[in-house]
Amino acid sequence: MISVVSYSQEYFDGVRLLWEEVFPNDPPWNHADVAIPEKLRIQPELFLIALDVERVIGTAMCGYDGHRGWLYSVAVKPEAQRNKIGSLLLNEAEHRLTAMGCVKINLQIRAGNEAVIAFYRHHGYDVEDRVSMGKRVSA
Repeated sequence: MISVVSYSQEYFDGVRLLWEEVFPNDPPWNHADVAIPEKLRIQPELFLIALDVERVIGTAMCGYDGHRGWLYSVAVKPEAQRNKIGSLLLNEAEHRLTAMGCVKINLQIRAGNEAVIAFYRHHGYDVEDRVSMGKRVSA
């Protein structure tokens, strides 16, 4: 049975292994040992874990700044994809964000990831005419 729960420390190793598998080329600041402690400082209830019994098979990290909601690190183990787990995570993330007053959710997808773009389109997300920019302000 698949369940979606808020993150707790017992899931750290499962999340770390999942992210290493699903996001193999992520920069160091996105690795579990850096990203998870930072997320737990702010809105830890918006870090969701999909479990198959006790095994981590998916994640969705979210945030809300009072203006926009954001989705980050939405991941499902490759062998569990196309089994509605991503949809369960997305629905719970949207539910938690809208309960906080969020009226718009944004996300970023790496260029060329057509399967992920199709997944979000299926759930009502559209490509917006924007330029995504960023700047690292610390090491």
